[in-house]
Amino acid sequence: MKKIALLSLMVCLSTAPAGAEDFTSRVNASRAAIKGFASTLGGELKGALKRGGPLAAIKVCNINAMGIAKRHSEKNGWLIGRTSLKPRNSANAPDAWERSVLEEFEARKAAGENPMKMEHYEVVTQNGKQLFRYMKAIPTAKKPCLACHGTMIDPKIAEALDKLYPQDQARGYKAGDIRGAFTITQPM
Repeated sequence: MKKIALLSLMVCLSTAPAGAEDFTSRVNASRAAIKGFASTLGGELKGALKRGGPLAAIKVCNINAMGIAKRHSEKNGWLIGRTSLKPRNSANAPDAWERSVLEEFEARKAAGENPMKMEHYEVVTQNGKQLFRYMKAIPTAKKPCLACHGTMIDPKIAEALDKLYPQDQARGYKAGDIRGAFTITQPM
């Protein structure tokens, strides 16, 4: 697995039009942006859970999460969000590149790699423009994730989810599963 990660890094470095130093700074800046986004979202979720349990947390995800992503995107001048192979909100469905990376994450997990450390980045050409793309896996934690994303969801929570997300696919996870990923698109 280390050989695959090293090969991926070598491919990514060789495809970057800027120097490796610029590439490294983009990776580090992406990590920092994801950390900020995850911290803001996590803080709001924890606060809601303390105030009103999972039903209050559902409202944070439904109402606040997109706004948090938008604020962090504007702050950095990038597109920052979340995606999943099993999205709850269809607005978070993966594009082709994200789907490929999420499938790669699943294969890496199946090979024994820890999802907490999984990330992928590369320079891609899209619509004739070069973009730096970055993704960081989101592992499913036992608490609080499984209350809304697990296999044994309280009927009141399931009813609230059904109302807000009629096409919800984000259930049936176990602790340690890859729930999805944070995703960043930076212009070059």
